[in-house]
Amino acid sequence: MNLIKIALAVVLAISSTENIIGQELQFDNPIAEQRADPWIYRTDDGTYYLIATVPDYDRIVLRKASTINGLKTAEEKTLWTKHDKGVMGHHIWAPELHKIDGRWYIYFAAGEAENIWNIRMWALSTDEEDPMEGDWKEEGQVKTAIESFSLDATTFEHQGKRYMIWAQNVRGGEHGTALVMSEMKDATTLTGPEVILTEPEFSWERVKYNVNEGPAVIKNDGKIFVTYSASATNDNYCVGLLWIDEDAELLNESNWNKSPGPVFYTNEDVKRYGPGHNSFTTAEDGETLIMIYHARDYREIQGHELSDPNRATRARVVRWTPSGFPDFMQKVGD
Repeated sequence: MNLIKIALAVVLAISSTENIIGQELQFDNPIAEQRADPWIYRTDDGTYYLIATVPDYDRIVLRKASTINGLKTAEEKTLWTKHDKGVMGHHIWAPELHKIDGRWYIYFAAGEAENIWNIRMWALSTDEEDPMEGDWKEEGQVKTAIESFSLDATTFEHQGKRYMIWAQNVRGGEHGTALVMSEMKDATTLTGPEVILTEPEFSWERVKYNVNEGPAVIKNDGKIFVTYSASATNDNYCVGLLWIDEDAELLNESNWNKSPGPVFYTNEDVKRYGPGHNSFTTAEDGETLIMIYHARDYREIQGHELSDPNRATRARVVRWTPSGFPDFMQKVGD
């Protein structure tokens, strides 16, 4: 990790325009109640698809609309349900919808029915034009070099190559999850090398659990940015930021920079607790960057945080600072 430039870059990144820029777009938040780890895919014709984790952790659901606000009342369809036994039998988490080479893919995490924490990354696919109507085929496990707890796969293309970033326990034990990146041969095959981009090292990444997870990729002004989430999924959950110059070697970990502090986190003044596991899309104008994420509107949780169903999908505008960094407008409500 290149830490030399962090102090200056972070100052530029957090030189926020919160006090002078409002959000012209109004969202009917929450966009979806009890839907965590939200991912929105916007097609070229302006159709929005929302896929997310359901609190029963037992199925994959999808809804579509012509606007982001329209997703709130859109009919939801179950595309796939967990297996009764064996792999893909429990903890169906964090699905993402992607279209690659004309085919739709869903990446998701799943445990085994008999060993629920033995979580790995899996894929489904369909060649139907509308993923809501697809007959989804199980493509099997997305295999990593190390066979261990793995989840939250996302993929993106850059300069003619496709990459995947995911969260994985690469060191075993209580070390927690790092973000790992690899080039891909095709939509379900990693070619390596598998490079660690970030591990939980700061105190805000290590509250209750050591967590770096939920990566999401955006590009702007000659840079690639990766947001990710850290700590337990209670009010300590928050968003960190990585970045790299777009012409640098992406699979050289020393080329990546990391913010030493979170860029989006709990704000009691606007009743936003534990925001995280975000994705990005654009508004109906095709230009304005929109952050889709989950959060609760209360701090106190009864029991384990994963048993609380009320992480809700929200939408908000993201601006760009003069230095080209994303401004998440931490002080502004939704």
